[in-house]
Amino acid sequence: MGRIERVELWRAEFPLTVPYKVSSRTFHVFDPLLCRITLDNGRTGWGEAIISPGYGHETPDGGWAFAREMAPHFLGLTPAEARARLAPHRASNAHAVTLLAVPLDWITRHAALAGPKRVELLAPVNAMGGAAMEAEVEALLAAGYRTLKVKVGFEAAADAARVRALQRQVTCRATLRLDANQGFQAAEACTFAAGLDPAGIELLEQPCHLDDWEANAAVAGVSTVPVMLDESIFGLPDIHRAAAIPGVRLVKVKLKKFGGCDALLEAGRTARAAGLDLVLGDGVATELTTWVEAALAPAMIHNAGEMNGHLKLTRPLSRNPPSFKDGIMMLPASEAPEPDLDWIERCTVARAEIRQRLWAGH
Repeated sequence: MGRIERVELWRAEFPLTVPYKVSSRTFHVFDPLLCRITLDNGRTGWGEAIISPGYGHETPDGGWAFAREMAPHFLGLTPAEARARLAPHRASNAHAVTLLAVPLDWITRHAALAGPKRVELLAPVNAMGGAAMEAEVEALLAAGYRTLKVKVGFEAAADAARVRALQRQVTCRATLRLDANQGFQAAEACTFAAGLDPAGIELLEQPCHLDDWEANAAVAGVSTVPVMLDESIFGLPDIHRAAAIPGVRLVKVKLKKFGGCDALLEAGRTARAAGLDLVLGDGVATELTTWVEAALAPAMIHNAGEMNGHLKLTRPLSRNPPSFKDGIMMLPASEAPEPDLDWIERCTVARAEIRQRLWAGH
């Protein structure tokens, strides 16, 4: 298979077509950590991780430091040996481990990455009301989307009114998926969730803070729609904990939370065995992640995927982005993304390169 000869790391900022608003912040750029690992036989693999403050307990600076500290220890190792080196850190540094582990999945041609694949995607509704929201929704429906994601968690009464307006507009043409991104306090979340008309609403995602399991359980107990946990789920113990809460019927899993393809597939199997349904996909990612998640999706989910982050960028990160038409993301039989190094370098704010010849004897 070969041994690791070089590890390259980037911190970059890629502009978005329109700002992406969630309850805690508005994204104007996606700022991933990127990694390319090269073997001495020429094989390469890429990975990324966007570490959003407040999404879990990791930080961008901490992830960058972890990757720079770990990379020299990869030199001279086989991919299997490098995976073993990462394993003890997965629970505490999931994003950073994913950054370094996914290139190894590319290099070793993980079986789940083989195509072709077709995956239905949802679309976010960015407008916050009025004529702009009506026009945006009609455009999304005309583009073939049949599941729309609605951000809530701002102010409960206004959120509820916006959801009702969307229900009246959409009727039977699409399903609504509500996402609070931890934005509610317990009391207002309970009021919001208990007052929802469930018609056409698939789920309510992560109403309260990731660490406030009691608040999220209280919401699940009164909600008229199924509750899904996302930010609270970072490992198999979290999945089992979620499964024990009445009203929590789904968990969201993402590549960056589990540290590679095998771990993500294991998370899916664990959730199913515990009686939970799944949502898969990262709306804050480039195609280096969304391609991998889409490749795994047919084996994991039966609903709309959320691996749509790359569609928010002003231009693709790769020269051969996955095709997309009528709400469907299509992956060819055996073609990984080919990152555009010129574009990456133009958007880079920090870079590190660790080569075998520079670290001989370490």
